[in-house]
Amino acid sequence: MTSTTGTALTTLAGVAATGVACVAYAALVERNWFTLREATVPVLPPGSDPVKVLQVSDLHLTPGQRRKIDWVRDLASLAPDFVVNSGDNLAHVEAVPPLLRAMEPLMDYPGAFVLGSNDRYAPVRKNPALYLTRHHARPPRIVREDLPVDELVTGLVAGGWSDLDNARTTVDMGGHRVELVGVDDPHIDRDRYAGVSGPAAPDVALTLGLVHAPYQRVLDAMAADGAGLILAGHTHGGQLAVPLYGALVTNCDLDRGRAKGLSRWWPGAGGTAPAQPDDAAYLHVSAGLGTSPYAPVRFACRPEATLLTLVGR
Repeated sequence: MTSTTGTALTTLAGVAATGVACVAYAALVERNWFTLREATVPVLPPGSDPVKVLQVSDLHLTPGQRRKIDWVRDLASLAPDFVVNSGDNLAHVEAVPPLLRAMEPLMDYPGAFVLGSNDRYAPVRKNPALYLTRHHARPPRIVREDLPVDELVTGLVAGGWSDLDNARTTVDMGGHRVELVGVDDPHIDRDRYAGVSGPAAPDVALTLGLVHAPYQRVLDAMAADGAGLILAGHTHGGQLAVPLYGALVTNCDLDRGRAKGLSRWWPGAGGTAPAQPDDAAYLHVSAGLGTSPYAPVRFACRPEATLLTLVGR
């Protein structure tokens, strides 16, 4: 064997070992390395007392995931003023009881929720390479097993939370009157924003929009109506990210730069709209807490919940 051949084989072996190590880390470590992220959002009237909003999203829970259940239950120690659940709670037909156990301490606080596609339909095996093509943002066209979504909704509503699937309501949030408007999941074309649209109420501290998958048609409509803050999930923050580059995909038509975290949104922000106006909405996209059971990996994108502190502008 020549020295050149030996060097090439050594390099190839090193690359293979690094790949195996990365996959092992993504599957065994990072996907269970839950973290709480915090952000401050100036959306309340000047001089307002702060309001703590806890957002949980995309648990994709299966029975037996005790570590995730216990971690979510412990979030109640944050004593939020309000809890938002932005969907995709389930990944198994028997996951509703453990999901409600996870949410039980959080339902001591007022809250609201919307559904995601994986609250209605069980996950299926599919080619992960599709997420790297132009087809990644299209909703699935295959037959999927129904999940007990009615049982899920009944349990969350019984806990005192508002169902915001194509709905609008007003709530007390930390002593402030806040208007909530939400839609069912746009990823499977269940959003009906036209039925709940309208200008932001003039007599509230904030209009807050809630959607599972942050498709631009919904973000544009909510921002145009005057929502000051829009919360979403679905993207998993890209789930597999490249350090110093970020998410590879968002699984919807949102740009990769907004795959997770806090940004600004205004009508047309995803296209050729003019520069950001002063009254642009704040958009927060949660990277979520879970994965599909058929793709149980995360890399450079830890599973998360977020504590948003709303303060005066």
